[in-house]
Amino acid sequence: MPIVTFQDQITSQEVTLHYQIFGDAHQSALIFSNSLGTNLSMWQKQIDDFKQNFFVICYDTRSHGASSTPQGCYSLDQLGNDVIQLLDHLNIAKASFCGISMGGLTGQWLAIHFPERFNQVIVANTAAKIGQAQAWQDRAKLVREQGLKPIAETAASRWFTEDFIQQHSLTVASLSNDLAAGSAEGYANCCEALAQADLRDELGQIDIPVLIIAGQHDPVTTVADGQWMQQQIAHAQLAEINASHISNIEQPEQFNQCIRHFLGTKI
Repeated sequence: MPIVTFQDQITSQEVTLHYQIFGDAHQSALIFSNSLGTNLSMWQKQIDDFKQNFFVICYDTRSHGASSTPQGCYSLDQLGNDVIQLLDHLNIAKASFCGISMGGLTGQWLAIHFPERFNQVIVANTAAKIGQAQAWQDRAKLVREQGLKPIAETAASRWFTEDFIQQHSLTVASLSNDLAAGSAEGYANCCEALAQADLRDELGQIDIPVLIIAGQHDPVTTVADGQWMQQQIAHAQLAEINASHISNIEQPEQFNQCIRHFLGTKI
């Protein structure tokens, strides 16, 4: 069957989610969830690699990309339930999930609360508790007052190693521009969700296969964060790759190899 590419949106009472699908719907589903301040285009190297063997689903997290920006503070529960609604919309009973940073927190929440809907969960460059609540509240206040430009101007140093920034300036500029052009209110709402999100006491409930991917140069969610998560989750696997925070873009071949090995596929 030929590779199919399709984009659409779902609308609930609360949010309109933009998504794209790639590949054969009869294959196993693999859904990707973006990081804070990015959109589904961040997964292009993963889409290209996995669409031959999986039914790939990418979506823009609420207030990101072409998804809508509901008013009010967000919660991790809402971010997770958005994924469940998308799977229901696509009539997918069970999928594998891969999320990075904020998307990785969403993946942890899904593994805790909806294990029956997922074969495996991959969480990259994330932690059970990312950063400190006050820092997220301060960032939310900053972007509401000054917009996203100040955050976008410094994002590259958090996202990538200096070598990658120097060698891939166009990629870095495109991602920074996407961040600057996003919804300041939606970004602030997600910061407030991250301020409250803390799954440290619940990780032990996870009993489905989990792969944790950590960037060896990640200043935001460190290898130590990944090691701690591995200790809490029964039978979790940990893979370290030579990258900073947005590891799927900085080291796509290593990132994809980790996923292929974990999912047991040969592409």
